[in-house]
Amino acid sequence: MIKAAIIGGSGYTGSELARILSRHPEIGLVAMTSRQNAGTPVAKVLPSLNGFTDLVFEAQLSDDADVDLAFLATPHGASMGIAPDLLSRGIKVIDLSGDYRLRDPALYEKWYGHPHKDLEGLSRAVYGMSELLRDDIARADLVANPGCYPTCSVLSLAPLMATGWVENKVIIDAKSGTSGSGAEPTKSTHHPACGSSITPYKVVGHRHTPEIKMALDAVSGTGNGVVFTPHLLPIVRGMLTTSYVTLKKDKSKNELQAVYDSYYAGRRFVRQVAIPSIPSTVGSNFAEVGIELADAGTVVVMGALDNLVKGAAGQAVQNANIMFKMDETVGLDFPGLGV
Repeated sequence: MIKAAIIGGSGYTGSELARILSRHPEIGLVAMTSRQNAGTPVAKVLPSLNGFTDLVFEAQLSDDADVDLAFLATPHGASMGIAPDLLSRGIKVIDLSGDYRLRDPALYEKWYGHPHKDLEGLSRAVYGMSELLRDDIARADLVANPGCYPTCSVLSLAPLMATGWVENKVIIDAKSGTSGSGAEPTKSTHHPACGSSITPYKVVGHRHTPEIKMALDAVSGTGNGVVFTPHLLPIVRGMLTTSYVTLKKDKSKNELQAVYDSYYAGRRFVRQVAIPSIPSTVGSNFAEVGIELADAGTVVVMGALDNLVKGAAGQAVQNANIMFKMDETVGLDFPGLGV
């Protein structure tokens, strides 16, 4: 049994990790930390786990903790101070913050507002887009779990971008539920402010923009202009992206579909549909993708997933499965809620 710890376990992502791991047949959850809840039973803070864990939150992971794997569900800027010690102790690390996603430290400082403190870790970290980088993840001891918006955007666009058929500009219209902003309420996520509206935010300034560009550039082998606009949906969880690209030469819908069929053959957690559905993916590790060919060589590319599962905790567990040489579906092969 692989022994795992969740560092920063009281938020939505930590809770979702604990939910999945509580039923994982090969990974056992042996520790959870939360400074503000130290000494309190996990199930008291997270009642959904009542009957599934008897762990008590610790302030921090002890120096002699017998752990094989640590999930860092910590704020941006905190993970880079925690990961080096864990790695030095032989503990594999999956970081769910943004600290290790952007390989360029100057780019990280520009978008996150402070210098990176672990340049050695940044250089060795593997970007954890499970369907795209499985072999690299399998060899890694430090994985940067992708953001939810990049996961949805990149998984839906990657097959097409890899062909070289696309002009190097992508427009992404993205929408996410309020759980994506975390457990602490803000003025914009307060229900009276968002409950009856769809609100764009951080227009042309969202820190997932360079992450999306980095991943699409790697897939396509060339630089791409990315226009990314996120919106807040008046739902709790779930995400939908609609992207627009222009083809260099005319292609038929059948040619485009064949590209997607080939690219995701054998990939259990990417499901091809006509129109992706948030309810079909919520509660699951599945992403749905769909494409349509519009006039003038424009392709409309759609994606949907659960921002807390495939966009965060589920993909992290999928990466853990890969890192420990298990079938990547172990503990994750269950359907979405559907409604």
